Amino acid sequence: MLNINLGREICGNLDIAASREWLVTNGMGGYACGTVAGVLTRRYHGLLVAALQPPLGRTLMLTKLEEIVHYDQQVYSLSTDRWADGSVNPQGYRYIEHFALEGTVPTWRYACADALLQKRIWMRPGANTTYVQYELLRASQPMALFVKSLVNYRDHHGCIRSWGWQMAVERVSQGVQVTAFAEAVPLYLLSSQAEVLTLHDWYYNFDLAIERYRGLSDREDHLHAATFHLTLNPGESLTIVASTAPEPELNGTQALKQHQSREQKLLNLWRTSRPIGAKEPPGWLHQLVLAADQFIVDRTVPASVSGAASESEGELEATGLNGKTILAGYPWFSDWGRDTMISLPGLTLTTGRSEIARLILRTFAQYVSQGMLPNRFPDAGEEPEYNTVDATLWYFEAIQQYYKATQDDDLLAELFPILAEIIDWHCRGTRYNIHLDPADGLLYAGGPGLQLTWMDAKVGDWVVTPRTGKPIEVNALWYNALRTMAKFARLLGKPHQEYEAIADRTLARFVRFWNADLGYCYDVLDTLDGDDASLRPNQIFAVSLPNSPLTAVQQRGVVDACSPASSR
Repeated sequence: MLNINLGREICGNLDIAASREWLVTNGMGGYACGTVAGVLTRRYHGLLVAALQPPLGRTLMLTKLEEIVHYDQQVYSLSTDRWADGSVNPQGYRYIEHFALEGTVPTWRYACADALLQKRIWMRPGANTTYVQYELLRASQPMALFVKSLVNYRDHHGCIRSWGWQMAVERVSQGVQVTAFAEAVPLYLLSSQAEVLTLHDWYYNFDLAIERYRGLSDREDHLHAATFHLTLNPGESLTIVASTAPEPELNGTQALKQHQSREQKLLNLWRTSRPIGAKEPPGWLHQLVLAADQFIVDRTVPASVSGAASESEGELEATGLNGKTILAGYPWFSDWGRDTMISLPGLTLTTGRSEIARLILRTFAQYVSQGMLPNRFPDAGEEPEYNTVDATLWYFEAIQQYYKATQDDDLLAELFPILAEIIDWHCRGTRYNIHLDPADGLLYAGGPGLQLTWMDAKVGDWVVTPRTGKPIEVNALWYNALRTMAKFARLLGKPHQEYEAIADRTLARFVRFWNADLGYCYDVLDTLDGDDASLRPNQIFAVSLPNSPLTAVQQRGVVDACSPASSR
């Protein structure tokens, strides 16, 4: 496997090291992330951002650990903090000799005189639990290690000031329990080895440079709740565990072996799914396979499908949640229907995890409403939002890609009635004026003030890119979905003629999109202001989908027009 390695030339430069970020995840929507330098620059940086309502309810609980080393009669502060007055103190980045990403585990090595201290961070799959392990790799004498824990309790999008906030910090067996307020989920900071001292000391005015760049609040306070202390001899290690569970596994060595074993299983699944005789892939592909797994998370589904499917033999233990989904991106986004269906083949099928793809497709089937897939699931756990026109149509293509890879007739038969219902709703009309125009067989969507395609930026009542009407990629997806349905119907021995007829009509009128004078397609037909001839990349989908409604000459024109080398 190809590891990512950074030396002193990167780690010792604060500006560069603060711009390099790492991420670890737990398969529930929870995560930990930060900078190579260790300095906080975003409100999303933290060692335990727990998914309290998986995959959402993401809450910052442990912000960071600040390490102080006593070695050979010297004191070394290994953490790095930037404050509101612009000062940087301490400047622990200067001691970072090496940073590496070993699989998905960020790993630092700090040089303190002739001693070398290694730090690793990872999370336990299926649990809001973060491990931070310190190992003394080299030393000529014992090293005293003190680790301060800075905690918080807020939505990961938030940013708070303490204003006299009193958290409950209590000693428990092998550590401390921090309860932010009466109704809060407790945080457990534990170690089977170290001595622990409880405190309640707020650190004020951390500077968050990226939030300032974004025009948001750039000051925050965090609570010093406990300090762990242990003297290490060469070859010895200390593991600190942060968890919402009162009794997590505390053996860091064992937990790390389990984590590494899981990563190896993911790589083995991918290898066994590759074609026989395929060339040995470059090392960086191993990293992408592991990165793909970070976006696949649990989602509870309605009781109607509880226990409906299990993970594949190559997967680890079940997490207790019975559905799967894909997060649209860390750290901001939840799971979005459009993003999930577009990314599903790459994240699951090409990595040898077709059973995960199956779970995702079945999970989203339970959320189909009035013939529509959700656009997104809000962070606060409200009802899903159905304000998109294309997410549902991407569902057809995701199922087609899954069937091509698996020939899973059982799932196809199970989902076919839902797909038929989706087609029916679109023909007769559903939310947001989404309907099939009987005049030309093209799909219309939207109205004043609405933004239903992926170009959905809106500021107040201002729709940045109005695309009400008949967007080209939506109708390309619609045509592809109809041909796909006809194929599915034939495979299942069901009537297919109606889907073919609708598709034929759509194909016959799709020629309206071709702008012969410009040599490429209109972006939107029948907008509130007529046809929109803006040159946008949306038309490329009319070429790339399996069932293209364009002629070969038109496809070439579209590709040429959308090419960066185009002189247009």
